[in-house]
Amino acid sequence: MDLSFSSTQKLLRDSAAKFLSAECPYARVKEIEDSEQGYDPVIWAQMADLGWLGCALPEEYGGTASSFVDLIIIQEEIGRRLAPSPFFSTVVQCSELIRAGGSEEQKSELLNAIAEGRLIMSLAQYEPEASYLESGIKMQATPQGDQYILSGVKMFAMDANICGKLITAARVPDMGVTLFLVDADHPDISISKIPTIGKDNACEVILNNAAVPKSDVIGEVGDGWELLEKMNAKAAVAKAAEMVGGSKACVTMAGEYAKMREQYGVPIGGNQAIQHYLANMLVAYDTSYSYLYQVACMVDEGRDFALEASTLKACCNQNYKFISERAVQIHGAIGTTRECDISLFYRKAKACEYACGDTFLHLDNIADSLL
Repeated sequence: MDLSFSSTQKLLRDSAAKFLSAECPYARVKEIEDSEQGYDPVIWAQMADLGWLGCALPEEYGGTASSFVDLIIIQEEIGRRLAPSPFFSTVVQCSELIRAGGSEEQKSELLNAIAEGRLIMSLAQYEPEASYLESGIKMQATPQGDQYILSGVKMFAMDANICGKLITAARVPDMGVTLFLVDADHPDISISKIPTIGKDNACEVILNNAAVPKSDVIGEVGDGWELLEKMNAKAAVAKAAEMVGGSKACVTMAGEYAKMREQYGVPIGGNQAIQHYLANMLVAYDTSYSYLYQVACMVDEGRDFALEASTLKACCNQNYKFISERAVQIHGAIGTTRECDISLFYRKAKACEYACGDTFLHLDNIADSLL
């Protein structure tokens, strides 16, 4: 497997790094985190102009038909700068569900709007039990004439507070999990942000007898879980890319601090304990980085990557947590403060750990494949 980057991909990485460094420094990240919107519409529009929002989409729907590796490069740079945006919820999760299961009319309307930056979307899958499993989707969708009536509570719907449409998973009696396209301004829906350690746009969505036309089903009735499983495997790889980017930033920042910070007249990097910390952090990062692009290439080659996606996400969950913890320790007491940028990564590592499956879920998947 050739894991080398093309000249175009190197240019994409360089331009993404320069753009995010200029438009979203860590001081701006903190401002956006503290805002009600939780994202910057100007930066979002610039991402659309750069073609990032349509990079995973076919050209007939306004995209650039780029490779999955290209998407991973962008997601890695977003993770390196911790840029708050609805990129993951809209471009990675919802675009993939629409592309895989949507009707031609849905694809034409929604994917073009996403690529142009006119539509933000949110996936409402999880419920108060916070289960990743199919059995955890208990919201009922009751047929009534030419509509379905949806009632229940969804949790951790990312960017629901700023989205135009939600993809909501609910259970149709005798048919199973089905995906519904729901307007975010529906009169029978309420959306509120949940305070989380990640200071992100995780939301609670309450549907109270919300009527949804049968024409707004994505895919076939009862096929929703299959669509979610396939999407979540890709999304886990993309989330791992974000974590790898954050891990690299932690290693770099901790190394620079260790060379600059002095105690008893010498840099703390001269201490053997700090050197061991940094060496172990780099080994953990290199393991995650190499495996990330191996799995991303498998996606582009059309190979079965479900097991590798679970292995990668479990690996990144553990390594990002380890690296960010060590980075905070190297910074000392200041590493836990809001003023110190490294604390941003420590919180983000915890938030990312639970996206697209926690470590226990993915280790269970790996064990099931072995036994």
